[in-house]
Amino acid sequence: MDMILLTKSSIPIIGQLASIMGWIMDGIYRVLDLVGIQNLGLCIIIFSIIIYLLMTPLQVKQQKFSKLSSVMQPELQKIQKKYKDKKDQASMQKMQEETQLVYQKYGVSPTGSCVQLLIQFPVLMALWQVIYKIPGYVGSVKNVFTGLVDQITSVSGYTDLIQSFITDNKMTRVQLALDNGKATSNSVIDFLYALSPSQWKDLASMDQFKGFADTINTTSAEISKMQNFCGLNIADQPLNYIKAAFEGASIALAIAAIMIPILSWATQVLSYKLMPQAAASGDSNDTMQASMKTMNTVMPLMSAVFCFTFPVGLGIYWIASSVVRSIQQLLINRHLDKMNIDDLVN
Repeated sequence: MDMILLTKSSIPIIGQLASIMGWIMDGIYRVLDLVGIQNLGLCIIIFSIIIYLLMTPLQVKQQKFSKLSSVMQPELQKIQKKYKDKKDQASMQKMQEETQLVYQKYGVSPTGSCVQLLIQFPVLMALWQVIYKIPGYVGSVKNVFTGLVDQITSVSGYTDLIQSFITDNKMTRVQLALDNGKATSNSVIDFLYALSPSQWKDLASMDQFKGFADTINTTSAEISKMQNFCGLNIADQPLNYIKAAFEGASIALAIAAIMIPILSWATQVLSYKLMPQAAASGDSNDTMQASMKTMNTVMPLMSAVFCFTFPVGLGIYWIASSVVRSIQQLLINRHLDKMNIDDLVN
């Protein structure tokens, strides 16, 4: 899976939403920087909280729809039972009309839940873009690399050197963007941002770059400070910490790294369990609910597997967003439980 981290998303709607979220992310970093905190992990957590708080109205509507759906089901099932053995066009039309009246009675649309999910989808995709492409949206992070990039791009054959480094280190999520056969400055920043601490040392030891090894080490120290979260580098992969532990590195860091996929799985499972489910109204809905249950089981497991080989920062985002969603859903559920049906309809 190849990614160009610094290149902003150009997908319609998602790209525009990502730019807006990028301003928020950059603003959060600048505010933290003013109080002496340069930590992208904390920035990701605060960013996730703010975005999901802004999405609260959509969450309320979705959970309100689910609660009303469970109340409507006895009436809908009664209609289905009434017309169960009547397959003529007139009866089918009558059944549709009576079903529609039930939805109107409770003030909801049959597609209400789908509409809420469709609205949230581009927002969540844009959110993911910003988290995964931090240098493209946070100017303070990009600026850390500018001096070093100027020196690297002045070296003859730097594109081939970087490409060989990417290949040798199996940096599969980094792809160089070329302009007239040379890697662009932005894609060099992509490459540098994705480096782990050990890879920074390997870069500084390259013969072609030894002339400015001090600049490489200084840049590495500065960005590593920004990327450090509880001892882990958010650009590194949990799997690398686990492998390093077998070679004599810190076991504590390996344990911390293992907790990223475990917490990602656990918090997403909790979030799904707190999500209200509409009761079934027929065989098709039973099938759909079975599919949703399977997806709610598989998705957290998949994210846990991905977390081992994805940057720690992405795992932090998944954990933070799941925790925020869980708290959000718990509070909304309690609020809706206190309301009577008339208030819900209105």
